[in-house]
Amino acid sequence: MRESLDLFGTLQVPAHLSAFPAGFLPHLAGIDALPAQPLPIAEMADLFGVTHRTLHFYEEKNLLIPERTGTMRIYDTGCVMRMMVINTCREIGMTLADIQDLMERLSLTQSQLEADELFRDCLSTHRRRLVTEISLITRKITRIRTIMSSEEEPMPALSTAEPPARLSDMEKRCLGLMTEGYKGGSLALALGICSGELQRLEDTIMTKLDAANRYQAAAKAILSGMLPN
Repeated sequence: MRESLDLFGTLQVPAHLSAFPAGFLPHLAGIDALPAQPLPIAEMADLFGVTHRTLHFYEEKNLLIPERTGTMRIYDTGCVMRMMVINTCREIGMTLADIQDLMERLSLTQSQLEADELFRDCLSTHRRRLVTEISLITRKITRIRTIMSSEEEPMPALSTAEPPARLSDMEKRCLGLMTEGYKGGSLALALGICSGELQRLEDTIMTKLDAANRYQAAAKAILSGMLPN
């Protein structure tokens, strides 16, 4: 493996990899335990729910550099950990260029804390960008409603006014973590509650904000000023 791509965080890695000079990767929830042995491409694809072509694409962009055994690609622990970061970034809609820039900056980090703070700053920047996009879309929808004939059925609008219901501190904390990419088990763990309690909490939030899903609830809370941008 090339040294510039050997990035390890606090997760346990095999001894034969730990000697490589490296930056750090942010600590992420998602995989209960790292694989004990290097993975062939089929198992790597299954682990992250992606296609072989996706892994080939990341290799072409120098985001993943698997080992080669003949024509077979082998993904070690370092590749798995990098893929955890890449996959998370893609799930929240970050561009390939942004991901490449993030991974390059992570390669220069000197500690786990620095890597975690860098990743959090990156998420905050992306969240602000999404909020701006929501605001632009809202204005466009309003403009369309103005243009449309009054005889047509009015389109639902995204309200930017603060909902009449107030959120509790726990509900605000839950929404804040949602905007940072937490979901499912990782969200419940961060809040210190079980999955059943999390489901009830999310249902209450969506009811109070009159939202169809968690993403719309988070967007409404941010636009109304209930959460910081």
